[in-house]
Amino acid sequence: FIQSVSDSLVGGSESIMGLWEREALLFKFGSGTGSNFSNIRGKDEPLSGGGRSSGLLSFLKIGDRAAGAIKSGGTTRRAAKMVTLDLDHPDIEEYINWKGSEEEKVSSLIIGSQLLQKHASEIMSAMWSDGEEFAASDMNTNPSLKSAVVAAVKNGVPEPHIKRIMDLGNQGWRSVNFEVFDSDWQGEGYLTVSGQNSNNSVRVPNHFMDAVESGDDWNLFWRTELAAAEKENRDPEPCKTLPARDLWDQIAYTAWACADPGVQYDSTINEWHTCPEGGRINGSNPCSEYMFLDDTACNLASINLLEYYDADTRTFQTEDFQHSVRLWTATLEISVLMAQFPSEEIAQKSYEYRTLGLGYCNLGSLLMHMGIPYDDDKARAICGALSAIMCGESYATSAEMASFLGPFERYEENKEHMLRVIQNHRRAAYDVDSKEYVGLSVKPLGIDAELCPDDLLDAARDTWDRALNLGTEFGFRNAQTTVIAPTGTIGLVMNCDTTGVEPSFSLVQFKSLAGGGMLKIINNGVKLALTELGYDDNQIDEIESYVMGSKSIEGCSSISRERLTKAGFGEAEFAKIEDSIGAAYDIRGAFNVSTLGTDFCTNVLGLNQEQIDNPFFDVLKHIGFSTSEIDATNDYVFGRMTIEGAPHLNEEHLAVFDCATPCGKYGERSIAWPAHVRMMAAAQPFISGAISKTVNLPSSATIDDIREVYNLSHTTMNKATAVYRDQSKLSQPLMNKLVDTSSMDQEDVNESSTITTENAVQQVIEALPLPAEQAKPLADAYVHNYIATRRPLPDVRESKTMKARVGGHTVYLSSSMYEDGRLGEIMLTTSKEGMAWRSLLNQFAIAVSIGLQYGVPLDAFVKSFTFQKFEPSGMVSGGSGRVKMATSIVDYIFRELAINHLNRDDLAHVLAEDLDSTSISRPEHTPDGIARNVGHQRNIQTTLDVDMMDSPIFDTVDENEEDTQKMEIESDTAYSVAESARAMGFTGDICATCGSSQMVRNGTCLKCNECGETTGCS
Repeated sequence: FIQSVSDSLVGGSESIMGLWEREALLFKFGSGTGSNFSNIRGKDEPLSGGGRSSGLLSFLKIGDRAAGAIKSGGTTRRAAKMVTLDLDHPDIEEYINWKGSEEEKVSSLIIGSQLLQKHASEIMSAMWSDGEEFAASDMNTNPSLKSAVVAAVKNGVPEPHIKRIMDLGNQGWRSVNFEVFDSDWQGEGYLTVSGQNSNNSVRVPNHFMDAVESGDDWNLFWRTELAAAEKENRDPEPCKTLPARDLWDQIAYTAWACADPGVQYDSTINEWHTCPEGGRINGSNPCSEYMFLDDTACNLASINLLEYYDADTRTFQTEDFQHSVRLWTATLEISVLMAQFPSEEIAQKSYEYRTLGLGYCNLGSLLMHMGIPYDDDKARAICGALSAIMCGESYATSAEMASFLGPFERYEENKEHMLRVIQNHRRAAYDVDSKEYVGLSVKPLGIDAELCPDDLLDAARDTWDRALNLGTEFGFRNAQTTVIAPTGTIGLVMNCDTTGVEPSFSLVQFKSLAGGGMLKIINNGVKLALTELGYDDNQIDEIESYVMGSKSIEGCSSISRERLTKAGFGEAEFAKIEDSIGAAYDIRGAFNVSTLGTDFCTNVLGLNQEQIDNPFFDVLKHIGFSTSEIDATNDYVFGRMTIEGAPHLNEEHLAVFDCATPCGKYGERSIAWPAHVRMMAAAQPFISGAISKTVNLPSSATIDDIREVYNLSHTTMNKATAVYRDQSKLSQPLMNKLVDTSSMDQEDVNESSTITTENAVQQVIEALPLPAEQAKPLADAYVHNYIATRRPLPDVRESKTMKARVGGHTVYLSSSMYEDGRLGEIMLTTSKEGMAWRSLLNQFAIAVSIGLQYGVPLDAFVKSFTFQKFEPSGMVSGGSGRVKMATSIVDYIFRELAINHLNRDDLAHVLAEDLDSTSISRPEHTPDGIARNVGHQRNIQTTLDVDMMDSPIFDTVDENEEDTQKMEIESDTAYSVAESARAMGFTGDICATCGSSQMVRNGTCLKCNECGETTGCS
């Protein structure tokens, strides 16, 4: 959808507030929309009723907030929104820097909140350091407090805030907690700032690019002045003049810093406009592939190119492809009358122009299958030919439909313009001299007849001959027919390795299995490409083994079977190791106490109890293997995940296997950014709309590189370009940490959760915002009333402990039941986390347990805590095996409890019968449906019995239990989840829907390879 917006605040659907309503309708039902906001007056422009305008940004922030809210409450996907602005708008500089400056605010919030909490804790500790009854708040007699206050002032903590902390201490508060923000893009830090819920673009005309090249100035104009000058037939007076290069530098810097704004080349877009009599093209949809008149829309569909490649004959099935194009053009034409629209204007114009959005995907994978590098002139010739066949055949089909149904309603007034555009498309297919093009400032990249396969070249030219001939005779049923969309979600359904015109993102792919676990497979195109390049089967097997690994330690020279046998390993241990390799990503994960067994590790390897209990103990180093030997074994067993350095591979063939980013931790090669731009330029002359694609750059790319990307995109006649410099977003995890924190000491897991009544009373006193003397009677009554009404568990009870990994973090969940099987207690712990996080989980489990023992139904907890989103989150392994993804550890815990104690199969990802190897069918549903437990109701005593007042020591989970079970803790992998994901070729971001870390760049957005969710409209 592309929607218009006027300079009117309210009144009518085109007003500013009317646009938010229309956008809300689209967001609610899962679509995306874009608008050009250049009609809105700039900051301080005079208003007709007196006063000054608050400026464009003030209104954009309203829309941004609305999109952010609907993103959370929408029924199908997050809001997808494009904001576009002309370069001569008076607020253009503020707009260009909007998103970047807001991200800097997030950094400030993170730093400030951490400093504030740190100094608040230090001030409170200084005031209560002596354990006295009253706070020591006099800095003259308390030097520790004075030092803490001075340190806070030096670090920029506002003095009024310091005074507030000290005032709380004087009122009996012993601690104060402020919210500490982080860089999670779904966290409160990002939610607090504006500008994060849209893709931002600028409209760049040719005369601006000329001004940049010549070093001329650029004028900005009041919107009211432009309207007055047009009415009075005079040149407008600028409100501000600045060097064009300065503005271009601002665009390049901000795109380098935060990936926005993208650039839309206004002159090129409108020179290829088929219907200029209906108005100029001012904007686009959120991913910039659909570009047409305001208040229009089109439906999208994409064809998987790889399905038409015959690997046996090594040819592309052109006729089959053309037939599919014809079918989908007709299908999309039918969809015009079936579509639903948010306003009468959009419905009317969509009917009058009948624009379609047919595209393709998997181009990158097709080229690899053909053994052709993505960055190659032949690849660009093939891309151009395929794009030409699709667009030409689609226009020819549209003309055929027009012969029966008539052309689109506004065709006659635009006939001359549209036939000019069709002729330019045809000229590009024949790659004519630049002088033969009509009405174009920049020459398109035609199909190179010397490099393009003859069958594709002939088909491309034939389709455009037919499109022009039929269109001249009958007109066209549709004003536009083709775009190149990101194809994120549907690409997953179509099993595409690559989306749109994107190259492959990795040679090794990870597929989730329905029954749980991950399947590591090599890119489908690698073997066929090697065959195409002339390698024999044995060479191909060795190359694939180099990339993927042997998946076994057999034959490994670094950690050899012989050395392990000398260390005491037998056939039983070797079998255990081989079985565990499939689920591991590091060889250390196969050599641990959990795999080998405690008896073997103790009696044969000689591990003492401390080493057995140490979750981070390295068994391989204990045996005598060095770090280099372990690393070499990892490469042998799990592969290097890159083809660079593979045996038998010729150096000149490496380019065939280049991907968007370096592959694995050893990969150094990737597709250079000019190849991305030139591939878009090869397709653009044969696309009605534009191309949604991101130009990927490494983190080392400079601002000059970004500027050159935009310059090259202009000179190669692209309509729009978006860039993404790796790790430019504050929310994206770094591939390599700036500071190694792996050696930081880890606190031990709390050995016991038992406390005394006196301690419990003291904790309540500290929590109450009252002086200790006033708080003590209330605390006594609170604690003893709880003891009086609890239903404790018996000393001997049935318990079950589950061990799982959520997003790479190990968690242990122990549940204990009453005699009737009802849940009465849970215990939680986790490994390799800070003391605060472990303690928080422990105290959370205590609070839930107390609630259960006081009769709070488990279902109430499940409703409150499932689907809560925070880190760690992501893929789940272990546990019952029925939960595969969780949005947080708390979400996982209550999914497991609901599944096991409430029969809540709706919260499981895997059915119980699917885990049963003997199951061959699903059980039938009974007429009564699925049985569910109901909440337990009982009377709660609200008065305190006299004989309970002297209650002895109580346990916050169980009154008589003194010790908690000591749990085995599994070591986390050497890399964090984000780092591991990036080593596998993903971005390191976490999917907001399923929690997976398998996010890849997709057009201007991100796509999840697990569930297909995207962060945009694809």
